Amino acid sequence: MTSLQAWGVSRRRLLAMAGGAAASIAIAGRLPANDAGRALAADDVWHAPVDLEKAKEQARDFYTYGIPDDWANYGEVIQAFGKSLGIEIKHTDTDMSSLEEITKFDAEKDNPVAICADIGLLWGSVAEKRGVVPPYLPPSAEKLPEGYKAATGGWIATFAGVPSFVVNMDALQRAGLPMPATWDDLLKPEYKGKVGSGGDPRTSGTGQTMFLAWAYAHGGDAGNLAPGVEFAKQLIPQFYPADSSLDLLEKGEILLWMRYDFNCVAAVKKLADKQINAKVVVPGISIYAPSALMVNRYNIEKAEAAKAFMEFVLGDEAQTIFARFGARPIRYVLGDLELPDEAKANWLPDADYAQVKVVEDFVKIDAERIAQVWDEDVLGN
Repeated sequence: MTSLQAWGVSRRRLLAMAGGAAASIAIAGRLPANDAGRALAADDVWHAPVDLEKAKEQARDFYTYGIPDDWANYGEVIQAFGKSLGIEIKHTDTDMSSLEEITKFDAEKDNPVAICADIGLLWGSVAEKRGVVPPYLPPSAEKLPEGYKAATGGWIATFAGVPSFVVNMDALQRAGLPMPATWDDLLKPEYKGKVGSGGDPRTSGTGQTMFLAWAYAHGGDAGNLAPGVEFAKQLIPQFYPADSSLDLLEKGEILLWMRYDFNCVAAVKKLADKQINAKVVVPGISIYAPSALMVNRYNIEKAEAAKAFMEFVLGDEAQTIFARFGARPIRYVLGDLELPDEAKANWLPDADYAQVKVVEDFVKIDAERIAQVWDEDVLGN
C-alpha cells in the first residue's frame, strides 16, 4: 500500500533535485521547539486591542516576506494602509515560499524582521502548529467562517486565485502549436521542456493548489489525490528545467507559465507593453485557492502595525484594491462584499470559470501531508 492509499483524507519553485526534496521535508519536521516562556511573555501585547497611535509609528518601515508590490497589488494595499494612518510607508519585501516564510519566522524569533507574510491558506495550520503566529484575530475576522482564519489566531484569508496558465501566443504560433485549453493539452510531446511550473508543492502554497487542481480535473478531490499524482508524473517531464520567470515567457523559452489567474492577467499586460501577444487560459476544471496574511508572533516591536494591517486588508478599500488587480477578494467570494463594475474590469469573463470548483474542506487538508505525498508518490523519494 502506498502512503497515498494509506491516507484516508475525508497555495513560487518546482523540479528541485531529490536532495532538495529531502531537505524541504526535513526542515518542516525539525523546526526548533517554541520557547514557551518567551512566547507567553510576548503574547500580552497580542491580547490587547490595536493601538493606532503606536501602529502609525511602527508601520513607517514595513518589512514583509512573500508580499512583493505586484503580488495581487499588495503594493497599493500597503500604501493605502499608510494613508489610512496618515503616514508614508517604506515597504521592503523578500520573496519566499510559504514554508520558507514559516521557517524564517521561527529562525529569527530572537531578532525578528518581517511584520507579516503571504502564505497559501493550506499552510496556515502549519504556522499555528509551529507557534510562529500570535493569538490575535482582528474584529472583522468574526465574519470569516472556519477554515478561512486561524483557529488560534495569527492568520486570515485575504483573496482567492484560480490555478491557470498564461500563454505566449506569438511563440506558440512560431512553434506551429494550437492553443492549449486544458491541463491535459500540456502533455503533448511538443510541450516537452516548454512548460513553466507554478511552484514546488513541498514548500509553495501555489504549487500545492496547482496539484489540488490537477486532482480535481482528473476525477479526484481533496480527499483523493491519486488522480493528481498520476497526472503530475506525466506533467513533470514537460517542465522547463529551471525556475520559471516572465523573462523566459517573453523570450519564448517557455511557451506558457502556470500561475494564479490574477498573476496571468498581470503578465499579459506586461507582455503587451512589449508588443508580445499573450493570453490567459483557465484550463477547464480548476479550483478557487485562497491566500492568507500571516503575522509574525515574535515581532513585538511591530505588533500594533501588524494588528492594524490585519484589520485593514479585510476592509472594503483593500478588498476592492485586490479586486481591481484581478484577484477575487475573500469577502466577495464568501458573499459579504458587493463590488462596483469598475473594480472587476480586469477580471476574465465569468464563462471562463464555469468549471472552477470550490474546495469545501480546505480546513481538513494537511499541507505537510501533501508535501509528503508529492515527495514520496510523485517523485518517488
